[in-house]
Amino acid sequence: MKKYFNCQLLLLLVVSLFILSCSNDDEGGPSFPDGSTESVNLWVQDSMRRYYYWADQMPAKPDYHLPVKDFFKSLLASQDRFSFAVDTMDPSSYPRSVRNMYGFDYAVIQLPDGSVVTTIKLVMKSSPAFNSGLQRGMIITKINGKTITAANAEELTSSIKDQTVIELTVGEWKNGSVENEKNIKVYYGYSLNQPLDSKIFEQNGKKTGYLYIYDFPDGMTPTLNQKFSQFKAAGIQELILDLRYNYGGSVSSAAALCALIPSGITSSSPFIIYKGNKNGGEVKRTFAEQIAYDPHALDFNSHRSNALGLNKVYILTSNSTASASEIVINNLKPYMQVVQVGDVTLGKDMAGFLVEDKRKPKKISWQLHPVIYKVFNANGEGAYSKGIDPQIIANEFAKLPLLPLGDSEESLISSALNSISLKSAGKHALDERVKVLFQSDTPSAAIGK
Repeated sequence: MKKYFNCQLLLLLVVSLFILSCSNDDEGGPSFPDGSTESVNLWVQDSMRRYYYWADQMPAKPDYHLPVKDFFKSLLASQDRFSFAVDTMDPSSYPRSVRNMYGFDYAVIQLPDGSVVTTIKLVMKSSPAFNSGLQRGMIITKINGKTITAANAEELTSSIKDQTVIELTVGEWKNGSVENEKNIKVYYGYSLNQPLDSKIFEQNGKKTGYLYIYDFPDGMTPTLNQKFSQFKAAGIQELILDLRYNYGGSVSSAAALCALIPSGITSSSPFIIYKGNKNGGEVKRTFAEQIAYDPHALDFNSHRSNALGLNKVYILTSNSTASASEIVINNLKPYMQVVQVGDVTLGKDMAGFLVEDKRKPKKISWQLHPVIYKVFNANGEGAYSKGIDPQIIANEFAKLPLLPLGDSEESLISSALNSISLKSAGKHALDERVKVLFQSDTPSAAIGK
């Protein structure tokens, strides 16, 4: 089991960081008794001064008497959407969302006739939602007895995060209405690691591989290698990566995926550039170097033995595509054509690592997850804080009910397959008759601020 805030909310580099406590009189600063809130805040400030990307924008004289979480937030730059801090001794301090508590997500959409419906778009395998019988495509009509509307959807989502059990009234979408309604209780709990789902589509004699990747945990490279070995043996000619719900995770796992796709790269081919503050400077890593930062990863040459050698890849995206999954999109572009299908991504063009007190015994239980680097591809291209725009705009909710991920008729997959069969990647017009009013994995929910 794993807690999904680890990879959903901050792009982790696989490094071991040993943070020694900064003494209270560093640089002539104030002095506070050990164990006091003020002493913890001083440690937070010193750590952020050292690593935080926007350290030069931190206030010169913060209020050390604030609660630690409030103090941390007072140090953040106005443009920072992603840095957060947690107290390992206080479970309530961790980011909470519908997805990481219950294992599902939903969207409130307005149909062409003006009616508003709420559809389940994601159900994680082996999650509380999955075990309760929820399925992608179901329509939620009520949450804890309250009918969902565009006006109260955000409020209801916020209330879910404060509970340990929720009751949903759900039904099936048939012929333009909801039928066969029933009540389902979903209990708070953890979700198991998500599997990689793959399929092979064949159209007009051409084979297209499809791979759904929920996230990028460390240690996933053997499974990636196995999937690509199967694709290679089947002789696929095109590839669709489904990253629509992928919040990110390990950069090393993302680099391993990238190494399995294009032709012409070697172990010395540049993969990523990290740019930090005056202390962090600039760090460049090749494919091989970045993959090796995961101690459990297969090496670069093992990946290349199963590489597909393609010159084009199709990547399905949404507003939930973030962090390491955005790195896949951006960092493949110097080496092949990337055709993005779906919606604009979240825009997390940055990376970081965990900052914590490593003294023995540990004196401070807080962990910091600050933005430390901005990330760029081999050509120095990055700066996509407003998201990466697709070449083929497609609305996942254009047709109800939502079909299972991996179905060739599903909206985003069919858009990619149509482009493959037509040999065209032109920009399509978005059907604006179906509007997304709210999604439970909005950026504010995703980053836990």
